[in-house]
Amino acid sequence: MAGMTVSQVRSELAALEDPKIRAVNERHGDDHGVNLTKLRAVAKQAGRDEVLARALWATEDTAARLVALLAARPKDFTADELDAMLRDARTPKVHDWLVAYIVAKGPHTEELRTRWFADPDPVVASAGWTLTATRVAKRPDGLDLGALLDQIETEMRSAPDRLQWAMNTCLAHIGIEHPEHRARALDIGERLEVLKDYPTPPGCTSPFAPIWITEMVARKG
Repeated sequence: MAGMTVSQVRSELAALEDPKIRAVNERHGDDHGVNLTKLRAVAKQAGRDEVLARALWATEDTAARLVALLAARPKDFTADELDAMLRDARTPKVHDWLVAYIVAKGPHTEELRTRWFADPDPVVASAGWTLTATRVAKRPDGLDLGALLDQIETEMRSAPDRLQWAMNTCLAHIGIEHPEHRARALDIGERLEVLKDYPTPPGCTSPFAPIWITEMVARKG
């Protein structure tokens, strides 16, 4: 069904609300109770619709905003609009999807990466570091990897959780993708011990940078 209205989307989401899912999500800072596979199905029904996406975002409801990000196109927003949206996206899943599905795939990625990277708000800065980690892996030309390692070495251990996670991801990508910096990346990870004891399910790779780097390099052969 194309051309859904805001009220139709919100009605669908309300019908999917599950208290058990909400309880799990709230432990991670997310205030919604909708299974994400079912939420994606609602977004698929809605289709790509910039007007609907903007209206859903304006509701400030987390589940509605997640649908909005799936209904929107990366090119629908200006850099300033995305900056305002990120600063307003205070739940982790909305933040992550905004960065991954809209900012990282749009025309303003590099402008926003540099704008956010040194922002005094650690949540905003974490978005800058996340985009930097992606660039380290895919388009490193022009980045000073040594300077990034200097900053990670100095700041990562004491950084707030979301910023720490993004910096750690950047550290791992430097170690995985850039052999000339691998020994230093491994050394920093070993000394700082960030996420060393992070609970990792069987079959998943630990986010502890030395383990992550070593395992991914081994996979590359």
